[in-house]
Amino acid sequence: MATAARENVRGAVPYRYPPGFERNLLWFAFRKFRPANPILLFQHLAEKYGDLAHYKIGWHHIVFLNHPDYIREILVVQNDNFIKERTVQRTKMLLGQGMITAEGAQHRAQRQAAQPAFHRQRIPEYANMMVSEADRMRERWCNGEERDIAIDMMHLTLNVVAQTLFATDLRDEANELADAINRIMGLYNFLVMLPAAEWLVHVRPPGLAAFVRARQRIDAVVYRMIAAHRQRHSDRGSLLDMMIAASPDDSPEAEQSLRDQVITIFLAGYETVANALSWTWYLLSQNPECERRFHEEIDRELQGRVPTFDDIPRLRYVEMVVAESMRLYPPAWAMGRYARADFRLGEFFLPAKTTVLISQFVTHRDERFFPDPLRFDPERFTPEAKGRRTKLTYFPFGAGVRQCIGESFAWMEGVLLLATIAQRWRLKLVDGHRVEPEPLITLRPKFGMKMIVERRRAMSSEQ
Repeated sequence: MATAARENVRGAVPYRYPPGFERNLLWFAFRKFRPANPILLFQHLAEKYGDLAHYKIGWHHIVFLNHPDYIREILVVQNDNFIKERTVQRTKMLLGQGMITAEGAQHRAQRQAAQPAFHRQRIPEYANMMVSEADRMRERWCNGEERDIAIDMMHLTLNVVAQTLFATDLRDEANELADAINRIMGLYNFLVMLPAAEWLVHVRPPGLAAFVRARQRIDAVVYRMIAAHRQRHSDRGSLLDMMIAASPDDSPEAEQSLRDQVITIFLAGYETVANALSWTWYLLSQNPECERRFHEEIDRELQGRVPTFDDIPRLRYVEMVVAESMRLYPPAWAMGRYARADFRLGEFFLPAKTTVLISQFVTHRDERFFPDPLRFDPERFTPEAKGRRTKLTYFPFGAGVRQCIGESFAWMEGVLLLATIAQRWRLKLVDGHRVEPEPLITLRPKFGMKMIVERRRAMSSEQ
């Protein structure tokens, strides 16, 4: 094993690395692991080396963590020593300096500006818009038809984010936006692996030319939305209104910064929830008893009327279903940090510029924390079960100062959208459809999610 110790540059305390690969990962890349699927690598490291594993890519040190104590150490205790790592920095090619990629004072300022839109007093205001969008979608479905639910959920959550956070109707442009983002997602691994992609984007080789065209389509929609809000001097209190108020200057630099913030929240706000919903429909279709309890609760609590914010506390099993779905298929499947200075982690001493990687996908499936981990069991998320569980064995929204600002929004959205659609419909996976997670910026179903929609019996005259 590669437990290494050598003098650091100051000749003081020797660095000591966790066990891991003796060879550089570049040697393995074309032999055992597929570079495009890092989940396979992370699972191997956890199985073979335990809670801490070390390897190198070229001259870069990488440490993979798979224990809540170490995860807390990086995300909470020593947070000030870490910034986002290279893979996240590459997303600046799309997101710019938005809340996901910004660091330090810039990140704090953006978060502070956006915080009022996610305050618990504002969240209930969004519920009716969410339900209205879900109702429109369920009215368009036809009994027995085959649909790609992954695409449907993308369009649904995109419209929800546009209506709630940005007070904008993007239904006419939803397909354009979704297609452009899908194009970028398809290029994600290429962009991450390509050396000097940030520079080559200006030269536009074939792959990057497609990326630039897709980004331009997204930018056009976002800039039109910002311009429309400025022209009508909106004061509806939407997140976009707050962002514009915090940036009244309409200089090119200010507009670029505003664009970065908008597109970041758009991607984070619709992409993650859409994937969570797609995986939830799939898991329900594969677990009939859970699906039965899910529908029974919705029918019992709603009695045929559309859900409201006040119904959420009564839809406990629906929320448990969402939570268990995000355990097995967390939309944010991994996260990374880059050390500014030397640091200690347990018995190991690691140098500045070390990259630390953490995977929700792997930790959520660890049998130490979740017995029989591959079994879909919403009962893992009863209040009693959650109270017994060690913190940071389940962290779909991250942790620490960079925990997702929209977590409460996302929980409410997931419950309300599922409940609204499930009142009318049961979804059944198309026979033979291949289901495989694809770790891109988020965890997407690689081949979509082809399902048959079956109308449920009416619960009231309204239905």
